[in-house]
Amino acid sequence: MSPTAGSLSARADLPAAGLAQLAGAVVLLGGAWPVTKLAIAAGANALWFAEGRAMLSALAAFAALAAFGRLRVPGRADLPALLAVGLFQLAGFFALAHAAVRYVPAGRTVILVNTTPLFVVPLSLLVLRETIPPRRWVAVVLGLAGVVAMTGPWAIDWAAPGVLLGHAFLLGAAGAWSVAIIAVRRFPPRLSMLEILPWCFALGATALLPVALQHDPGRWTAPALGLLGFIGVAAGPLGTWCVMQAALTLPAIVASIGFLSTPVVGLLIAALWLGERIDAGLAIGSALIVGGVGIAAWPRGRRRS
Repeated sequence: MSPTAGSLSARADLPAAGLAQLAGAVVLLGGAWPVTKLAIAAGANALWFAEGRAMLSALAAFAALAAFGRLRVPGRADLPALLAVGLFQLAGFFALAHAAVRYVPAGRTVILVNTTPLFVVPLSLLVLRETIPPRRWVAVVLGLAGVVAMTGPWAIDWAAPGVLLGHAFLLGAAGAWSVAIIAVRRFPPRLSMLEILPWCFALGATALLPVALQHDPGRWTAPALGLLGFIGVAAGPLGTWCVMQAALTLPAIVASIGFLSTPVVGLLIAALWLGERIDAGLAIGSALIVGGVGIAAWPRGRRRS
């Protein structure tokens, strides 16, 4: 991207459609983690839940596009985005995040898997050459400070079995998602994101299968199957499409900071549904993250016009 293009993207108002898709991703994916935690508590294996989620999402997306006459075969120009989303955002992210959820509470899981600014900031500078205005640096700092306040690393028993490994998995999941955000911005596909969505899920499910086969599938009760159906058929495909569209239409920094607000939604749902406690640290962290998102998305060009 040229300096002129980067400056324009920093000054111009953000597209309303991109912001709406970002909000949709936050709501849908924020609610997915408490549902996943419930399914695992009901007996499902975490990695097999991820595999089933990806397979169901692929089938649902293929069926929906075929019904509306929108099913297309990706070409060479679509491969970078398809591979990045399928292998990193879906297979890598699902494998690491669903493995971590066995060791980390659902609330903390949804916080740490969305720490993409840790990776997106250096990648957008090095790979995309995007200009980051000072106010978005402030937004990044506020957002990450909110993550620290919400997770309270000083209160975690790091010597407990699996705790350190679980947190490492979550940061790895955030890194995998960040690679997909950068790749979609750097190599936008020829087809629409909706048209490559089922192929991304199919690739993700294929890549996840060998990993899932190394684990016992668990005990699939009726509640676990019902929760898998909800995530795989509805929330998963719609949420992932919103993520892909937001990553394509918004500056990488804005998209990654916006995804930080996913924990706020996830924590509220986890508190109301799973009874997880919201303490002062979570409340302060949520306020910092929401403030950072607002600063990042504020239309700077409006005052000038």
